Amino acid sequence: MKPNNLIVFDMDGVIVDVSASYRDVVRRATQLFFHPARASASLPDPLFALSDLAAVKHSGGLNNDWDLTFAVINLLFSLVEKSTVGQSRDPWTRYRQTMRRCNVKALSDFLTSTDEPLKSLLNRRGKLEDDFIADVYNGDVGSGNIIKQIFQEIYLGPELFKSTYQMEPEIYRDEGYILRERLLLDRPILEEFSRENVLAIATGRPRSEAQYPLQHFRLRQFFPVVLTLDDCVSEERRIFEEEGKTVSLSKPDPFMLDAIAENYRKAVSGFYYIGDMPDDMLAAARSRADFKSIGILISAPDKFSLKKNLQRAGADYIVEDFESLKTIIL
Repeated sequence: MKPNNLIVFDMDGVIVDVSASYRDVVRRATQLFFHPARASASLPDPLFALSDLAAVKHSGGLNNDWDLTFAVINLLFSLVEKSTVGQSRDPWTRYRQTMRRCNVKALSDFLTSTDEPLKSLLNRRGKLEDDFIADVYNGDVGSGNIIKQIFQEIYLGPELFKSTYQMEPEIYRDEGYILRERLLLDRPILEEFSRENVLAIATGRPRSEAQYPLQHFRLRQFFPVVLTLDDCVSEERRIFEEEGKTVSLSKPDPFMLDAIAENYRKAVSGFYYIGDMPDDMLAAARSRADFKSIGILISAPDKFSLKKNLQRAGADYIVEDFESLKTIIL
């Protein structure tokens, strides 16, 4: 029987609730990043509300939550009393030397006295990039990217971090936040959609982190095709080696959607992409396969603001939950 549609799902905020994992890791990683600084004990815990973080996330142009953490740290670092940058060749030593010379008292005062501090800073100053912060977000885990490594240590936990990167964690040794993730959609809904449609995933997660919830929640059977950050990076590398061009193929670039659709162009009658971010809607609009974009609000801490942002990004449909999808697709 010919399938009716190709339905591609984003993972975070769509299939998996990441408010207690990825989103909270952004907040925890930011807190730990400022820990070596003077007056860090005065910083509020948590630093900011997850609904405030959503304002930065929804601003677009962020490929993943490592980039989101980088953007948040840049915003907050603009309020830090700074000194000279450390000169050590070792990235972790240089980071600690520099942060110990900083004072975060003014940042602490701002966070404790301002409603929606991230949104306020973003509206007032836009996205910033400090040279020191850019330096500690350079490279990869184990090769100088302090921000990404702190994030990965918290998200994965010590055992999974060690098995993934073949190295010991530098600062975080408690339980990984990945264990806090929960499923957003019920298995019967997936079974119903998969009977007459092809289901796929296009996610900004690395492959290993995308496979974990699929195995943990026993969902792999429903998704014959899964494209991840690894696929984007691999194609980016090929283009650079063959054409000498540096490109970014993460969303809002439609690379993953077009790659998935390529094998189904004549096999299905409709193409749908379900996401929870403006960049998901933009990727669908830019795709060659004429994907219809569906914005879902199921995990949003501020559904009203997200709905406006999804509409602004050109969403074809916006739904509150997965039951509502049936009126669009089935």
